[in-house]
Amino acid sequence: MAIKIDDLSIAYKHRGELRRVVESVSLDIREGEIVGVVGESGCGKSTLALSMIQLLPENAVVLDGAITSGGQNYLTLGPESMRRKRGSEVAMIFQDPFTALNPVFTIGNQIAETLEIRAGLSRSDAIHKTVELLQAVEIRDPEKRIHSYPHQLSGGERQRVMIAIAISGRPKLLIADEPTTALDVTVQKGILELLQKLRAQYGMSILLITHNFGIVAQMCDRVAVMYAGRIVELASKDTILSSPLHPYTKALLQSIPRLGHKGKLPTVADYMKEHS
Repeated sequence: MAIKIDDLSIAYKHRGELRRVVESVSLDIREGEIVGVVGESGCGKSTLALSMIQLLPENAVVLDGAITSGGQNYLTLGPESMRRKRGSEVAMIFQDPFTALNPVFTIGNQIAETLEIRAGLSRSDAIHKTVELLQAVEIRDPEKRIHSYPHQLSGGERQRVMIAIAISGRPKLLIADEPTTALDVTVQKGILELLQKLRAQYGMSILLITHNFGIVAQMCDRVAVMYAGRIVELASKDTILSSPLHPYTKALLQSIPRLGHKGKLPTVADYMKEHS
C-alpha cells in the first residue's frame, strides 16, 4: 500500500473559531493504482492533498487522524524528516504551474536545484539529469528548453515541467491536484496520457483530484466522492459512473453538460432539493 489515511479531520482557524473542512476522512491508496477524488469546489479536496505532504497553511489545525506510509505517520514527523519524504516518497503537482514555478530562474535551474538537493548530484550531473527528465515528460528540444523561463513556455509545457520536478525523486505516490485546469482539451489529453505512461514506467500510485468526470472515466481505478469535507462514496470507477448510491454522487453526474441537451442544466442543489 502506497499510503493510508485514517479518520483524518482538519479545521481552519477563522476569527477565533475552528471551522472544520475535512471530517473523519479515511482512504487507502494501493501500489500502482490511480484513485480519483471528485467533488465541487470548497469540499476539501485540496486541503486533504496538502495535509499528505504537510504543506497546509498556518491557520490549519489537524484535529485527529493519521497518514501512514511505510509504518510512519507523516503527521508526527518533524519539518526536516518530512522534507526528506517529499519528492522521494510523495510528490505533488499543483493546480497552477505558473505560480508554482519561480519566474526569475530558468526551468533548467529549478529542476537541477531539486536534483542537487534531493539526490546530492553535482551541477553538471544535475543538468544532464534535467535534460533526461524533460525528455521523459516529452518536452521538445530539452537541451535548449532548459534555458527557458516559465513565461516563455505554454501552459501545457509548464505543467510538464512541474511533472518533471515531481518525478525527479521517483516518488511512490504522485498527488495531482487538478493538473489540467485551464488547459485546452488537446493539451489536457496529452498531460493525462503522460501521467498514465509515467505511472506504468515508474510504478507510481496517483491521487488525482478533479471535478471532471471525463478525466475520472479515462484515468481512475477507484473514485472517492467528497462532499462538505467528508468522503460520502468510495467505489470502483465503473460502479461510480454506472450505479452510484449516494444522492450527491447522482447529483454530480446529473449536472454534467451533455450534447444535445436543451433547457436549463440541472445543478447539484436542484437535484438534491428534488430528491430530498
